[in-house]
Amino acid sequence: MSLKLKRQEIVNTGRKLLSEGLVTRSWGNISIRVDDNNMLITPSGRTYDDLQEEEIVLMNYHTLTYDGKIKPSSEYRLHAEIYRKRDDINAVIHTHQPNASTLAVARRQLPPVIDDMAQIIGPSVKVTKYAYSGTGKFARQAVKYLHGRQAVLLANHGAVCVGRNLEEAFVVTHILEKAAKAFIEAELIGGATHVSKISAYWMHKMYLKKYSKMNEENR
Repeated sequence: MSLKLKRQEIVNTGRKLLSEGLVTRSWGNISIRVDDNNMLITPSGRTYDDLQEEEIVLMNYHTLTYDGKIKPSSEYRLHAEIYRKRDDINAVIHTHQPNASTLAVARRQLPPVIDDMAQIIGPSVKVTKYAYSGTGKFARQAVKYLHGRQAVLLANHGAVCVGRNLEEAFVVTHILEKAAKAFIEAELIGGATHVSKISAYWMHKMYLKKYSKMNEENR
């Protein structure tokens, strides 16, 4: 896929996140890995409803240098750290989505309460220790608690959802929000019951293996 098409994919995803209430105004950020050195990331301070593809910033995630005069999102360290440490990930979406953010504020880990959460996200969604956003510590905490999973909750902040492509990362934002809502509401009516972590672990492994095989067959 060309850089132009990747930029357009980011713009379109931003508008979908906005229309579905998973981000507001300029909050949150999106990126795609381009190659072994570079990523495309949303700019700082631009709103999703009028974001243009030429405003998407090309940035080296090793050196943290970028092309042009438009500054990348202030959370560029978060995205860069994920690409440096997770070679299986090619897209990152950072949101402040409502139900996931509620758990992040409560600092409650999300257990595998729904099958599709276990399959697509992993055996649980952990919560980081608190760190100032935009810092190296913030980024390292996210990567640490993201290990073996496709999402993580950022203490008192929001969530990060990742995928092998941007479509998958977008699906993760939906599954995370659905599971967080179900967990919160179940806790209010007597307590949530989740599948075992071993079952959730194997469901996630099977999903990753099957999805990858299907991708190859459909090319």
